[in-house]
Amino acid sequence: MRRIVINDYIIADPKICHGRPVFKGTRIMVWQVLEMLEVDENIAAITKAFPDLVPKAAKRF
Repeated sequence: MRRIVINDYIIADPKICHGRPVFKGTRIMVWQVLEMLEVDENIAAITKAFPDLVPKAAKRF
């Protein structure tokens, strides 16, 4: 597997979190944010839980 750029904010790289999609420049896995959105967490709560996450990237969901 090689590094895959999914979009401007998300990558999948076998050297980072076993290749699971993460937000670029972090080890925050996309599924973690999606789970929070599934239980109706708002953007403020998500960025508080993951301060390294750029708010602009979180708004793309």
